[in-house]
Amino acid sequence: KQAFAKFIGDRVLYANQIEFVDLIINHLTEQGMMDKRRLYESPFTDIDDQGVSGLFQTADVTALIDLLESVKGRAAA
Repeated sequence: KQAFAKFIGDRVLYANQIEFVDLIINHLTEQGMMDKRRLYESPFTDIDDQGVSGLFQTADVTALIDLLESVKGRAAA
C-alpha cells in the first residue's frame, strides 16, 4: 500500500486515475498479488476502455507494472 500511496503522492492525478489505483490496492488487499494483464480487464476497463494505457502516460504505466511485479516478488518470497 505504501508504494502505491507514494505513486499517488508523487504525481498530480485526476479522480479517475486515483480510482484506478484504488482498484489495484483493493485487488491486492483481497488477492495478495495481481497479474499486470488485469490492468487491461474489467473492472479496470470500466474506468477507461483501454485500461491502464488509457489513463496514464507510458512512464506511469511502467511504474505501476513495476510496483505490481515488486508485490508479486515479495509475495513469492
